[in-house]
Amino acid sequence: MTPQLDASDRLRHLLTLEELPRERLVALLDRAQAFADGAAGRPLAGTAVCTLFFEPSTRTRLSFQRAAQRLGADVLNFDASTSSTSKGETALDTMKNIEAMGVRGFVVRHSEDGGVAALAARAQPGTALLNAGDGRSAHPTQGLLDMLTLRQAKGVDFSRLKVLIVGDIRHSRVARSDLQALRTLGVGEIRICGPRSLLPDDETLDGCRIEDDFDAALEGVDAVMMLRLQRERMAEGLVSSLEDYHRDYGLTAQRLRLAAPDAVVMHPGPMNRGVEIDDDVADGPQSLVLRQVANGVAVRMAALEALLG
Repeated sequence: MTPQLDASDRLRHLLTLEELPRERLVALLDRAQAFADGAAGRPLAGTAVCTLFFEPSTRTRLSFQRAAQRLGADVLNFDASTSSTSKGETALDTMKNIEAMGVRGFVVRHSEDGGVAALAARAQPGTALLNAGDGRSAHPTQGLLDMLTLRQAKGVDFSRLKVLIVGDIRHSRVARSDLQALRTLGVGEIRICGPRSLLPDDETLDGCRIEDDFDAALEGVDAVMMLRLQRERMAEGLVSSLEDYHRDYGLTAQRLRLAAPDAVVMHPGPMNRGVEIDDDVADGPQSLVLRQVANGVAVRMAALEALLG
C-alpha cells in the first residue's frame, strides 16, 4: 500500500505520479477529457476545499480554484504572506487548524521536498491532500495535464512518440512528474537536453537519451517540452549567462524546423521569453502552451472529484 492509497486501494491523496498504476492514470486522463469536453455536475457541493500555498503561484492556484468552483465546492484561499505562518506558525499547525474548521480537501504547494506527503501523513481520515508542487520532487497535476495535452495532439498511443525535455531538469518538479507519466504511458523515446550543470545526477534520467547538442536532440522529435531556468532554486554559476543559455538551448523558429513537421511545443510556465523560448515559438501555431493552461482546469477537476467526490 503506497501512502496515497488507502487500505481499500482507493486514491486517498495525490502526491506523486511515481508508481501510480497505468489504469488509474489513464482513468484520470479520461475523466479530465470528459470535463474538457463539457461534462458538468456538482459532486463537491457542500465540500470545503482550501488552496494551501506556501509558495507563489498563478496558473496552478487559479486553475485549482476554478476546478473546485466548477465542481460546486466552497473554496478557501490561503495566502502565506498574510497568514499566521509569518508569526511562526508551522505548516502542520496551519493545516490542522483549517482542518478543524471542517475543511476536508487541501491543495498544497510547499517549498520542501516531501513537504506535502509529511502533511498528508498527519491528516485526519477523510481528509485528502493534492500536491500542487513540492520542492523539486513532484507536480502530479502538471504531469497529468501535460499528458492530456499531448494525448489530444498525438493520440492515445504514446509508443511511437519521441519526446524531448529541454532545460533545467535538476530543479524541475514538473520534469520529474512528466518523466514518470511518460514512462507509465509507454512513450517510445525520451530525449533530454540541457547543460550538464542543470541535469540531475540520480536515477531521474534512467532510460533517457541524453544529448548535449540541442540541434541534434531536436532531430525528428514529435514534442518539445521546454522548461524555465529556475533561478530562485539554483546557485550562481550553473549557467554562464542568459545570453549564452539562449544561444545554446533557446528554442527558436529556425531550430524548431529540425523537429518533425507536426511537432508540438509545450511549456509549463511561467515562460522566460527570449531565454528558453522565443516569442514566435511560444505564440506560434505549434505551441500548445495555452491549451495546457486550459487543460489544467479539467485535470484538476478530475483529481478533486476522484479524491473528494
